Amino acid sequence: MRLYIAEKPSMGREIAKCLKTPHDTSGKGYIATGEGVVTWLYGHVLRAAEPEEYDARYKRWNIADLPIVPTEWKMIIDYKAREQFYIVKKLISEADEIIHAGDPDREGQLLVDEVLDYVGNKKPVKRILLNALDARSIKSANADLRDNADFFNLKQSALARSRADWLIGMNLSRAYTLAVRRAGYKKLVLPIGRVKTPTLALVVRREREIENFKPTDYYLIRAEFKHQNGDFTAQWVPKIEQSNKQHFDDSKRLINKDFADEMLNKFKENPHDGKMTLYETKEKKDWQPLPFSLSALQVMAGKQLGYSPQNVLDIAQSLYEKKLTTYPRSDCSYLPPNQHKDASIILGNLTKVNNQRFSTWAKNADPAKKSRAWNKSKITAHHAIIPTTKLAPLESLGEMERNIYLLIARQYMAQFYPEFIYDETTVNIDYKGETFAVKGKVTKHLGWKEMYANWQNVKPNEDELEVTLPKMAKGDSVEYQKGSTLKKTTKPPSRFTPATLIQGMKEIHKYVKSEAAKKQLKDVYGIGTEATRATIIDDLIKRRFLTTMGKAKVLKPTEQAYLLVDALPDEMTYPDATAVWEDKLHSMSEGEGTLQDFLKGQVKFTEELCEKAIECDIKAAPPSDGVEYEPVVSEIKCPLCKKGFMVQRRKRSDNSIFWGCSLYPRCKMTCNDKNGGPDIEGALTKIQKSQERGQTNGRSKN
Repeated sequence: MRLYIAEKPSMGREIAKCLKTPHDTSGKGYIATGEGVVTWLYGHVLRAAEPEEYDARYKRWNIADLPIVPTEWKMIIDYKAREQFYIVKKLISEADEIIHAGDPDREGQLLVDEVLDYVGNKKPVKRILLNALDARSIKSANADLRDNADFFNLKQSALARSRADWLIGMNLSRAYTLAVRRAGYKKLVLPIGRVKTPTLALVVRREREIENFKPTDYYLIRAEFKHQNGDFTAQWVPKIEQSNKQHFDDSKRLINKDFADEMLNKFKENPHDGKMTLYETKEKKDWQPLPFSLSALQVMAGKQLGYSPQNVLDIAQSLYEKKLTTYPRSDCSYLPPNQHKDASIILGNLTKVNNQRFSTWAKNADPAKKSRAWNKSKITAHHAIIPTTKLAPLESLGEMERNIYLLIARQYMAQFYPEFIYDETTVNIDYKGETFAVKGKVTKHLGWKEMYANWQNVKPNEDELEVTLPKMAKGDSVEYQKGSTLKKTTKPPSRFTPATLIQGMKEIHKYVKSEAAKKQLKDVYGIGTEATRATIIDDLIKRRFLTTMGKAKVLKPTEQAYLLVDALPDEMTYPDATAVWEDKLHSMSEGEGTLQDFLKGQVKFTEELCEKAIECDIKAAPPSDGVEYEPVVSEIKCPLCKKGFMVQRRKRSDNSIFWGCSLYPRCKMTCNDKNGGPDIEGALTKIQKSQERGQTNGRSKN
């Protein structure tokens, strides 16, 4: 018997339809066909064991137990999926051959493999890669099964990610929660995650940049020049020499108004003759935008439609299950060349959709054209999100489904349009020994931008000058007519929205602390995965570490967020280490590195940060937004270790008050309570007497 194990019931039913014979029978949790039996999981039916499931003593959080590092990793059958798990287990025992039908990504590989490993399967396993659930795609994938052993490295990468998340989440959440509780935040729990925490820190740091931002005025000098073929405006490009450096800021903006006026007066003086030192026209092309990965779709839908990343993922999943678009959790923006043959069918379907603009665009597309998106070397287990060969009934879709489908369709159609072609002219003028510059653009062929009215790939620099230019040539004479000073003001950085935070997680090299790491990480895949980024942001909002404001849903950190980020060392709040780990996880899926070596590094990192949690100094001040706080920390430093503070505690025996060092158990300094404060003097006297007794006893023995 051939057994197909799908990731979820909907996928299992679609596979079964393509294996259908007149003798189909269905049972609880499976469908039997003439070509095999199809069963399914419910995502991860196994979960990683909690610390207390390894040892009951871990139920009580104790800094002395950290870090908790399993010698053998345990998996537990999820209670909600127990019935289905045992159905799948029985079918595995009866099968001759197994077809792994998890989603074509890291997590999809692991969630079927971990079940096979758990039950000790020794049967041969093949892998089916389903990038779409329409019958044509399923049949094509089923005719091209691969050996599941080919995906061993992908499974190892997923295991490494899962176990690293466990080590950091379970240990550091306990370590730093205990640290803030020592400081008086008695009921606060700090959920720390390998990806979640540096993501939260991005928002906290951005908010502090905005809070500390001080606007600065700066000045641009523009001049109007006369040429025999017409007038035009150009902008002064200052030569920042040592003699005038004090007039500019670190971004080379002119900030001294008096110096700006001085230069403007200089330009007004006779003679007014200038010379064109550069007049260069180059034809330039903007390539078609690549089809969507999930994060690119989430960013576009967030900016254009105001949809949250989680909404976009849910809608893309729904379209996938309706067989209208391909696999949604893709981190790839490229397409396999062998799918180019479907272009005529897909574009033909798009001419029939109930949307006049899209049907017209589809008619004007050239199915024979191949953009840079068709690149086999860029494809992994999945490809970019595109429409399937099934005709989409737009009228029966909900508004959000319809809008997301049309975004995906437009990005696909762009691959069959010509490049956007324009002439860019660069002009430099020498006037009074200074340089004035201007650029001009002339569109020659709109190409794919015909479908993207009022949308640009790159936000223009507001300080640069672009105008329509008369016909001129290098060496031509020009005459200064008049000049003006344009006052501008620096703006604070924009707050993140869920969509731009997704983009930030993807382009994490822009936010790392180390300049060396910036270069190393420029081409990595960011932090988190396409499937988890939206969930991480949603979880931070649900746990009240982030709030959303206004129509744009901008993200603001809460007092809890500041507390968490300030409690942790830079290694956890800056994305440098996490981004490097993500790069290593990706390399592991390609066969570089081992699970054991990766986890050794994670254990060492966890040990170091647990150590820092013992010594971290949490500011004992009540927060402003309702975080429960009990002021039990004095301002008195521990006289023994000189690092911790004296914290009010109660004896279990009689509930009486005493004081102990905040760095317990590393420092075991204690003292009695005296008028609501630590009796340091009495404690030191006791210590001194104890030491004297020890010395006396030592002399007596001698």
